[in-house]
Amino acid sequence: MKNKNLFRTIIILVVVIFTSVSCTDEEKVAQLTVPTTAVSFLPDGGSSDITFFTNDTWTILNGATWLHLSKSAGDEGDNTITLTSDENGSGFTRSVIITLETNNGRARRIKVTQTGNLYPSYNLNPKPADATGMSSTATEIIAKMHLGINIGNTLELIGVEKDPTEDNIKFIKQMGFDAVRLPCGWNQNVEDYDKDKPTANKAKIKNEYIAKVKQVVQWCVENDLYVMVNIHWDGGWLQNNVTTDKQKEVNARQKALWEQIASALRDFDEHVLFASANEPGISEQDSETEKHKEAMKILLGYHKTFIDAVRSTGGRNTYRTLVLQGNDKFISPEDFAALNDPTPNRLAYEWHNYTPSSFTILDKDLPDGWDNVRFYWGEGNHVDGLENGIDRNCSFGDETELIEGYNHIKTKFIDKGIPCLMGEFSAQRWNATSKFVPQDLAKHNKSVDDWYTFNTKNCIAIGCVPFVWDTGGIFDRATNVIKDQRSYDAIIAGTHE
Repeated sequence: MKNKNLFRTIIILVVVIFTSVSCTDEEKVAQLTVPTTAVSFLPDGGSSDITFFTNDTWTILNGATWLHLSKSAGDEGDNTITLTSDENGSGFTRSVIITLETNNGRARRIKVTQTGNLYPSYNLNPKPADATGMSSTATEIIAKMHLGINIGNTLELIGVEKDPTEDNIKFIKQMGFDAVRLPCGWNQNVEDYDKDKPTANKAKIKNEYIAKVKQVVQWCVENDLYVMVNIHWDGGWLQNNVTTDKQKEVNARQKALWEQIASALRDFDEHVLFASANEPGISEQDSETEKHKEAMKILLGYHKTFIDAVRSTGGRNTYRTLVLQGNDKFISPEDFAALNDPTPNRLAYEWHNYTPSSFTILDKDLPDGWDNVRFYWGEGNHVDGLENGIDRNCSFGDETELIEGYNHIKTKFIDKGIPCLMGEFSAQRWNATSKFVPQDLAKHNKSVDDWYTFNTKNCIAIGCVPFVWDTGGIFDRATNVIKDQRSYDAIIAGTHE
């Protein structure tokens, strides 16, 4: 009986000991729950929180000098640590693995990544918003304009000896224009520009070029001219690269250049407008494809970068009217709204008109050109027969087609509250000594006259502002006299009809 009771006692003790040991072992099982496995930062840096639970003391191993932790060790329970990254001006993406370890052997790895700025920030002295002289909406500003002209092939080109002068600006005003479009080549005037490697350079614009543009803008404003400053062809760094593989580089350069342009011209009042780009290329052939949709998304991203860069400089740029381009068949008022400009009613749309292009700009016949050069446009201006076996009458782009284009701009944009500028329009005029010599020069000249008058008139009729493209063919900039009287008279006639 004693042995039996002793056996029972031993069994009980074993169970108690086993149970006790099991409970102790269970309490010591490490617990570590970390919902976050990756953290990413933008180039400008920032902060991000990580929360986790552990039932033991913990430490974090961090091997990056650019990443800072609010604490690197702590006790059991619910925990939160803040990760803060420095600005990344390296131009390259960087990353680090931080490891969270508990004292009883559990560990979790968290990847922290930060994309790189290709260029440093040039928004060095942002100012508080200043509405002085900036009360007009984009629609109101464009309603104050009547007729514009481009000062083409000067500031946007390298090696042009003749920059716009104060007398040029005064002459433009005297000739009846109240607005100037000023094409600029900012990227070609960065300090270490290399035309063969346009995205491999820094983006610091030369001080002398900024001063030159600013002086011309000042002359325009002093003569009560509105002036639209853009980034023009500029080597094609944006215009030719509305593509996924160039997206990061172009956005970085767009930001860097516009921070400098906007800062330099910030103190001008609403007479100065900024335009994001010039004829950004998206093929109409891809209009129904995913490739096209992606390209449109990229282009809108370039415009968004432009808007944010200008607005970030503050001062009067907070309220400045900004001008965007894009194929008018595809870009929409909804796209404008989606850009989320922080200042409402300060965006405008710009398009160019060279229809029909075989008449206005083509200078090569087939097969080198996309069509044969055409000499005769408009009702009553066509000629009978061929010239050296070629039909020189326009086969498209007549009055009806042009009217359809103007109505399209009106209903799609202007009627929906987005004011518009026809930023370029012109037609070449051949003569007896030019590359091409029309057999009926009288009808050719009348074709050009009628085209100018028709487009000026109908652009104004829909509430839009026409800007004739001139590189010195209409006005002689050296002498400030009218060089092409017929074209000038035809344009002015369009403003009176």
